[in-house]
Amino acid sequence: MDKNINVGQPISRLEGKQKVTGTAKYAAEYEVNNLLYAYVVNSTITKGKILSIDTSKALALPGVIEVLSHENRTKLAWFDVQYADMDAPPGTVFKPFYDENILYNGQPIALVVAESFEMARFAATQVTFQYKEEPFKTCLKDNLGLARTAKKGFATALKPPPPPPTGNFEKAYESAAAKVETTYSHGTEHHNPLELFATTTIYQGDGKLTIYDKTQGTINNQLYVANIFGLKYKNVRVLAPFVGGGFGSGLRPQYQLFLCVMAALHLKRNVKLVLERKQMFSFAHRPPTIQNLRFSADINGKLTGLNHSSKSETSSFEDYFEPIASWSHRLYPAPNTLFEQELVPLDVHTPLDMRAPGGSTALHAIECTMDELAYQLKIDPLELRLINYSEMDPSAKKPYTSKALRACYLEAAEKFGWDKRKPEPRSMERGNKLVGYGMATGIWDSLQFPSRVEAMINADGKMVLNNAVTDIGTGTLTVMTQIAADQLGLNMEDVDFQYGDSKKPFSMFQGGSAMTSSTGVAIVVAAKELRKKLLKKAKEMTDSPFKKAEDDQVTFQNGTIFLNSDPNTLVTFKELIAFNKGKTIKTTNMGKPHMLKLKNYSLATHSASFVEVEVDKDLGVVTVTRAVTAVAAGKIINPKTAKSQVYGSMVWGISKALHEETIMDPNLGKYMNSNLGEYHLPVHADIKQLEVIFADEPDELINELGVKGVGEIGLVGMPAAISNAIFHATGKRIYKLPIHFNELI
Repeated sequence: MDKNINVGQPISRLEGKQKVTGTAKYAAEYEVNNLLYAYVVNSTITKGKILSIDTSKALALPGVIEVLSHENRTKLAWFDVQYADMDAPPGTVFKPFYDENILYNGQPIALVVAESFEMARFAATQVTFQYKEEPFKTCLKDNLGLARTAKKGFATALKPPPPPPTGNFEKAYESAAAKVETTYSHGTEHHNPLELFATTTIYQGDGKLTIYDKTQGTINNQLYVANIFGLKYKNVRVLAPFVGGGFGSGLRPQYQLFLCVMAALHLKRNVKLVLERKQMFSFAHRPPTIQNLRFSADINGKLTGLNHSSKSETSSFEDYFEPIASWSHRLYPAPNTLFEQELVPLDVHTPLDMRAPGGSTALHAIECTMDELAYQLKIDPLELRLINYSEMDPSAKKPYTSKALRACYLEAAEKFGWDKRKPEPRSMERGNKLVGYGMATGIWDSLQFPSRVEAMINADGKMVLNNAVTDIGTGTLTVMTQIAADQLGLNMEDVDFQYGDSKKPFSMFQGGSAMTSSTGVAIVVAAKELRKKLLKKAKEMTDSPFKKAEDDQVTFQNGTIFLNSDPNTLVTFKELIAFNKGKTIKTTNMGKPHMLKLKNYSLATHSASFVEVEVDKDLGVVTVTRAVTAVAAGKIINPKTAKSQVYGSMVWGISKALHEETIMDPNLGKYMNSNLGEYHLPVHADIKQLEVIFADEPDELINELGVKGVGEIGLVGMPAAISNAIFHATGKRIYKLPIHFNELI
């Protein structure tokens, strides 16, 4: 019987040395001959029209090749394409340089192309515009009257609408023994991965392009470019072997890709375009949201009613939607429910999924409301969750394929020392610091996308796999190599997983904590077929001892196949390829969700976060001194990379709760802190003791590997746990994020 010798091991990232030594090349780092450099000019008004553009001063500068805008762009196939990428929401996709209309502040309106980056950047300052400004609306709070349900078709299987109401919520709430009504607001956040968005386009003539792009989906961007510019798919190749973070910002093609390709086709030259940090704030963000919640319970703490309503920002041209209002009922049963979700169209760029979209926003409000209810009932917050624990998904009335949330609660509570918590707010101190304990629950979808993998054995007897998936820093290369190695009993150094290339077999964009269950499952499917082909070839050999052997009668190990009944009877992979006249033995197979088998189940990962904070009595400064997160995510392929993902999520939870916010000036309609000096992020000094626990959660149903994603689950509970700990420390309940120190003095 074959053994797993790699899966389950804490193996360091295979590409780690390349990244830390600087030999890993990112989209802006490819050296190309005869390269031109492009620089984007962004709108300085929020809404209106461009009346005129004066490019004469810019074009007069030495080394400036062209200034492109809506006035001189070539005709594009773009304008006949409604949905140009797989992640586009309903509405009219934003079209750079479409016409003279300005839809949001920072919109790209011109592109300077020059022989050097420095000259392109300087020339951009010499392009002048005359505008006709129009009134605009950019503040969510001031425009709630515009709220409406999203246009038809806004919801998908991945983003379902809120579930229908049940029972009679208003009656149940009115007569409840305990009830809490709250309103929570969340500010705008921008993704800000370390790597800037960049594209290097190599023009090869005859409509052929090779594009190095900062993206989370090579095939998605290939389809985007081909659709927009009327090119054949096979003539567009997008590569992203290394990606310096994404967090969702690279799910959709961003405008630098469009502009760079447009310039390359227009000039028939190689072009590089890199956005500056400020320009990273001119697209893609987590939308501000206002949530109203009403929860009710009986005297014993059993929930009787759940009402959750949310209003979120979207753009004036697309209906971006992320599930918010429905999460509470996936966690907690209640006979009377009412869920509502609306969008407010504003003069901003369309928001975009940011790590745990909807979930991190919703769970903060839900879990803080549960905390407030616990204090009103004088029940321990952990006990209140256990009172309302459900093995099933209450919203769908289906069992989960697996749910080890109870183990998460108990193991994390014990590790944290929750039993040492004094119940009363402001009852725990440490010197001049108020000490608070808080906890919260997390839940996130367990997604799986179709994925196709080519697997082969080459002349050296090594296994080569091909798939278009990117690795945005999650450890995908390492984890896929571990999975593949164990499928054929190989050492990891004998497996070559090739990825990040649109020419390779299909993969969705990397997001939603779905890649291990998507590409990983496809590897299992392909490897099983490859085993069959290898054994079949072994049977075809002259006087083969494997002629009557079935798969369960042989073992694949160390590049050989041997009989279980006689381990000395074996054939090497090299011998099989030699017998095959030197030709590789290969197969290409699709892995996909088992929709019929899973239709009667709900799929989710779960977590529990416990946090200790210290709040300075005089200054109100909050420090998260320690935190424990327990995660139930099925089988953990690599505990080291999985913990790294959860640690990153926990850090983001601290950032979301205490630091991170993009400030919009509603009078100017622009973000005022579009830089990393004033867009606050936690630094090393802000991060103290973090611990991660993985609960034992066998799941034989969910997929061939029994795995669930871990990229987002560590984030969703943290902001609420921090907020609840701050209340316990100070007795002050803050209903917005991020929490500022001046609110606690």
